[in-house]
Amino acid sequence: MKTITNKTAAAGVPARRMISRRQSEKWRNAFSYLLLGLGSLIILVPFAWMISTSLKLKTDVYIFPPKWIPSPIQWHNYKDALTTFPFPLYTLNSAIIVVFVLLGTLLSCSFSAYGFSRLNAPGRNLIFIVLLSTMMLPGAVTMVPLYLFFNSLGWIDTFLPLIVPAWFGSAFFIFMMRQFYMGIPFELEDSARIDGCSAYGIWLRIMVPLSKPVLVTVAVFTFMGTWNDFMGPLIYLTDENKRTLALGLSYFQGSARSSPDLHLLMAATLYAITPCVVLYFLSQKVFVKGMVFTGVKG
Repeated sequence: MKTITNKTAAAGVPARRMISRRQSEKWRNAFSYLLLGLGSLIILVPFAWMISTSLKLKTDVYIFPPKWIPSPIQWHNYKDALTTFPFPLYTLNSAIIVVFVLLGTLLSCSFSAYGFSRLNAPGRNLIFIVLLSTMMLPGAVTMVPLYLFFNSLGWIDTFLPLIVPAWFGSAFFIFMMRQFYMGIPFELEDSARIDGCSAYGIWLRIMVPLSKPVLVTVAVFTFMGTWNDFMGPLIYLTDENKRTLALGLSYFQGSARSSPDLHLLMAATLYAITPCVVLYFLSQKVFVKGMVFTGVKG
């Protein structure tokens, strides 16, 4: 009888340990979700305040304590903000620049990354190290030489200085795509070569279709960086009709300081960031997958 009791007690110990581990894991998960929820709430408070302010009367903006729910809701603030400055024209200018920058970045970076990851050329690793070293060079160092160079070409006050550099690749994006390409099995490439496919065909027919996650990741980063770019248009664009949305929003902010129309400024800001928010939500799953895959080799 004692032997049976001892065996039963011994068998119950692992079960109790399993239950305690599950309970501790549940508590850890609950604590993690609580921290994530609090962090998300803190991040969303300024965004919620911006939406609330964009729908308020001018006299209700500076009320303390603030009214989070505007009454009455002023939907015409968006129309007033977008007609004060020619924001539709600024949006069109930004869209033109973004489209060409996206095309140039995806083509040049994916093709360069394919060469660095799959082609055995003399000095390949040395060239790649030199390419990565350019990431350590601050943009302020090259600002004046680039301006003088584009000025000598007669490109000032055109979109060319904002578009053409994207067609020569980006060190960071080339590095990301190279890491992704290194994880694609070489057997696929060997099979394509046996079938008579050239290096260009392998890149176009195999690498590009398989690299959808990293391409979407690069596209999201490029879109957000180009759409929100302020310094480039400020330096190279002088004509008011060629201003981008970020540059026009800055001029609108300057006019709002002289006449405190903060509600209109928040409406224009919300209009400017909407494409970035929509793009991120549409490509969130593929974007996260691409970020994970680029950090895994083999």
